[in-house]
Amino acid sequence: MNPLLQSLQPYPFERLRALTQSVTPSAAHRAISLGIGEPKHPTPPLIEDALMGALSGLSAYPATAGDPALREALAAWVQRRYGVSLNPGTQVLPVNGSREALFALAQTVVDPTRAGATVVCPNPFYQIYEGAALLAGAQTAFANSDASRNFAADWSQIDDSTWARTQLLYVCSPGNPTGAVMPLAEWERLFELSDRHGFVIASDECYSEIYFRDQAPLGSLEAAQRLGRGDFRRLLAFTSLSKRSNVPGMRSGFVAGDAQIVKQFLLYRTYHGSAMSPTVQRASIAAWNDEAHVQANRALYKRKFEQVTPVLAEVLEVALPDAGFYLWAAVPGGDDVDYALKLLAQYNVAVLPGSLLARTAHGANPGAGRIRMALVAGVEECLEAAHRIHQFTKDYRPS
Repeated sequence: MNPLLQSLQPYPFERLRALTQSVTPSAAHRAISLGIGEPKHPTPPLIEDALMGALSGLSAYPATAGDPALREALAAWVQRRYGVSLNPGTQVLPVNGSREALFALAQTVVDPTRAGATVVCPNPFYQIYEGAALLAGAQTAFANSDASRNFAADWSQIDDSTWARTQLLYVCSPGNPTGAVMPLAEWERLFELSDRHGFVIASDECYSEIYFRDQAPLGSLEAAQRLGRGDFRRLLAFTSLSKRSNVPGMRSGFVAGDAQIVKQFLLYRTYHGSAMSPTVQRASIAAWNDEAHVQANRALYKRKFEQVTPVLAEVLEVALPDAGFYLWAAVPGGDDVDYALKLLAQYNVAVLPGSLLARTAHGANPGAGRIRMALVAGVEECLEAAHRIHQFTKDYRPS
């Protein structure tokens, strides 16, 4: 067996399942889960129709690079969304959801034979980043989020010697779980560090289309273009239809950016066997070419957050995030695991303890004392959960 598998930690939901084995959820309440960030809004009919109308594509082997029509649709969406022009043939590549691509990129760009090969991650973080780094033969370094700065990652925690060993930096904006969006000045700083030390930046942007204010979140390619980096050197942006279009089971997204990295990533993926089904490609074209369903989806999330957040803010330290579909709340007493287990037992509402999403770094676990709530269900169900949490928190006594 690959010995690097022993370095992986259990996924947060596995750890939560182990913690809740001895908990009997309240039978007086129907179960409501705010734990897993799995979109629950209906899949738009236009995507379902496109899937059903493209079943004849199953009779052919797909090209890993994707159909030119799909790559043109992806580039056109980037142009509309960010005002960025890409070459569909060299700067865009379809992937089977951003998750598998974020993992595969580390296997492509990390050179484990270089002493101290390092991958830098925000903390808390999407757990794929760590697993990808470790299985690529690298070590990890973490930049903790700073609650006083809207949960922005404190990149100054990474010292010069660590940056010098860094080969890959994962960025998540809008962030999971905090919802924080990186401003242009922060991108400029990371680009300067990348130029100085030569590492690749992987920008995870799968929550970019769920936001609550008039200004859409800044994307990495857009930031690079504004800063005169139109070649997108050492930069790849990752995005997905899962959250934008409510099709997590379709496994469809794309990467875009530096043509040289895209070329090498395509080479890796050709051998990895990660071509997208022709049927999914046709449905993806329909999804990327339509914004009406995205606007409707965003409006539903906005209405949900507008109703739920004030209820929770009466008893928890929580505020509307920049973007995404999570609320990142501080709990009374500071013990996120105790709070989550008792909430499940007394009110049958599942939330994810924040400490399970982070690692202890620089003397602290930045997820400790917080919970992540995924507002992915319908408005009524999320609001019912909020009222249960409100009542529970009023009576809660830490162990």
